[in-house]
Amino acid sequence: MRIYVSRDSAARAVGADAVAAALEAEIAARGLDARVIRTGSRGMVWLEPLVEVDRGAGRMAYGTATPDQAAAILDGAADSLGPTEDLDWMRRQTRLTFARCGVIDPLDLADYEAHGGLAGLRRAVAMNGQEIVNEVKTSGLRGRGGAGFPTGIKWQTVHDAPGDRKYIVCNADEGDSGTFADRMIMEGDPFCLIEGMAIAALAVGATQGYIYLRSEYPDAIAVMEEAIRLARSAGLLGPSILGSARAFDMEVRVGAGAYVCGEETSLLNSLEGKRAVVRAKPPLPALEGLFGRPTVVNNVISLATVPVILEKGAAQYAAFGLGRSRGTIPIQIAGNVARGGLFETAFGTTLGALIHDIAGGTATGRPVKAVQVGGPLGAYMSAGEFGTPFGYEEFDGAGGLIGHAGIVVFDDTADMGAMARFAMEFCAVESCGKCTPCRIGAVRGVETVDRIRRGDASAIPLLTDLCETMKDGSLCALGGFTPYPVMSALRKFPEDFGPVREAAE
Repeated sequence: MRIYVSRDSAARAVGADAVAAALEAEIAARGLDARVIRTGSRGMVWLEPLVEVDRGAGRMAYGTATPDQAAAILDGAADSLGPTEDLDWMRRQTRLTFARCGVIDPLDLADYEAHGGLAGLRRAVAMNGQEIVNEVKTSGLRGRGGAGFPTGIKWQTVHDAPGDRKYIVCNADEGDSGTFADRMIMEGDPFCLIEGMAIAALAVGATQGYIYLRSEYPDAIAVMEEAIRLARSAGLLGPSILGSARAFDMEVRVGAGAYVCGEETSLLNSLEGKRAVVRAKPPLPALEGLFGRPTVVNNVISLATVPVILEKGAAQYAAFGLGRSRGTIPIQIAGNVARGGLFETAFGTTLGALIHDIAGGTATGRPVKAVQVGGPLGAYMSAGEFGTPFGYEEFDGAGGLIGHAGIVVFDDTADMGAMARFAMEFCAVESCGKCTPCRIGAVRGVETVDRIRRGDASAIPLLTDLCETMKDGSLCALGGFTPYPVMSALRKFPEDFGPVREAAE
């Protein structure tokens, strides 16, 4: 008998360690032929601590388990949710990037390989760099960190750039509200990220990689560091990748918690030991990045998706999705929802289906008022826009952005005027200070929102003009995207800005 209990941070936060310890104690007391295996999370956060028991006929799920249920779970007397894979949340997903997360022991390389791991890297080792780049281009993979830039085009630029040394940098500085996919993959399937970075290195000719990981993720840091050590010992990293003549190694670097380090050039400055300020572009990091060398900077999910593309082929991956949004997207559902967690699906699912059908509406049972997609810089979507399909161009056409695909749900008690103020305040606090529109504009933005909420109608066009200036004049997305939540709240929820808003119209 095998018992699976998540070691994911979300599961541990609600008592998974105590449940695992109680199960192990009960097994020892009875002398059972059973083993507790700690895995990543299946993404059903509302059911954590989730226990899965395999008695030889597949895994049976027990949700929100407590230590005092250990005996009943082992006896099969506890109330089961049924086979894990048959649960509605799991059955309706298309799990490609997260196929192993919650299934395997994150630090068991043999377990990883038994579930399809390293197949992509083995194929890549037999290819030249251009062939790998072409495969990623054909897949249609776009950056999952926010901008949605085609991954293959970025790799092509680094591949073609002259340089005696090239780098692969993984942006694991996941700081957006309502996002946790990066953390989940690093804690639950770290070898997948390592494999993706190694494939990227083979594609562009890089020899060194760095995972820039935020200090707020101590579990992810520990798991990634141990996984790198194990990968190096197994010959996946070092002077000879899988016995080939090509070298690549990597290490974890821990950031100090600045939100702006999620922007690639600010991250590179921090990685070099400098103050985390945004660089002007050009030159692009693909040409002059880390230490002035050609550098691939990709998000965790982008890199972790590469192995399955190489394993199953670009055409298979590109067959999912809609329009120019190909493949799958791990959507993180949070906020006021009945069922929060990670749901990986092909692009094209509507926002309304995710909120009402998958997430089950609000936890309070009240109507959904607004949904913010893409972190604290994402636009607020109202109920009239819930038919928008999840796709880069589709969201852009609706005045929103997908970003890191985090969804935060608000019910009808939310004050959207206060949320608009928070967006400006967040930008003011987190600005690196390099450019005037962001540094000064956000501070003035807080003051202007306050004026509107006090009844000053003349401040409305001023706020609109300020947002246009920030959008067009900021060096990076922090100042450039802050207008999205502010203006979407102002346009769609005028009643939350006081009676002066209607009077002004």
